[in-house]
Amino acid sequence: MHVGIIMDGNGRWAAAKGLPRLEGHRRGVEALRQAVRSAIELHIDYLTVYSFSTENWSRPAQEVSDLLGLLKRFIRNDLADLHRQNVRVRIIGERANLAADIRNLLDEAEQLSKANTGLTLVVAFNYGGRQELTTAVRRICAEALAGSVRPEEISPALIAQHLDTAGIPDPDFIIRTSGEQRLSNFLLWQSAYAEFVFLPMHWPDFDHAAFEAALCEFRGRERRFGNVTSPSRSAL
Repeated sequence: MHVGIIMDGNGRWAAAKGLPRLEGHRRGVEALRQAVRSAIELHIDYLTVYSFSTENWSRPAQEVSDLLGLLKRFIRNDLADLHRQNVRVRIIGERANLAADIRNLLDEAEQLSKANTGLTLVVAFNYGGRQELTTAVRRICAEALAGSVRPEEISPALIAQHLDTAGIPDPDFIIRTSGEQRLSNFLLWQSAYAEFVFLPMHWPDFDHAAFEAALCEFRGRERRFGNVTSPSRSAL
């Protein structure tokens, strides 16, 4: 099973408690640690978290700096523990324009854990679904111009092979906290048939019980993938 999470509401959580936004982001990191532990306990195969979008660069410079600092500390402090828990880390998103120290940390996380066979933790960092699709189209166009791909060979499967998530199954369901009900440029291609669970709580309040409840809600749904309701289900 593959679960995606849009971790939303750190700033609003902090504002509601009269705390600085940075404290909301710190508590959000704690919630992320708990979510990873819960995913392992609940036998989730893939957990993709939306940690920093391509649009987040437009936030105030100090907040961007704080977020990047938290990312660095998370990798430095938690990578060894994730490795001991057999977690494989994979990073999706643009890296070319990132600072060298951040690129090196992301590379280190992937390299250290690449042979692990437990939960795959996919971190969407400097990621945007439209940018991912644009990059995939450019790659396919370059191959077509080189003569290695004919236009009639372009298929959904070929496009998927050129996405950042190549080799990762599409998400079964996506959780978004804070009450917002939109994707915000997260896994646009991959979520075509995903179920959605929107929670009113802000991300720092997301805990094991909330994860279990979202999983139970998902398991109570019928996924038809464009087909009709099965007779056994319609008779219920």
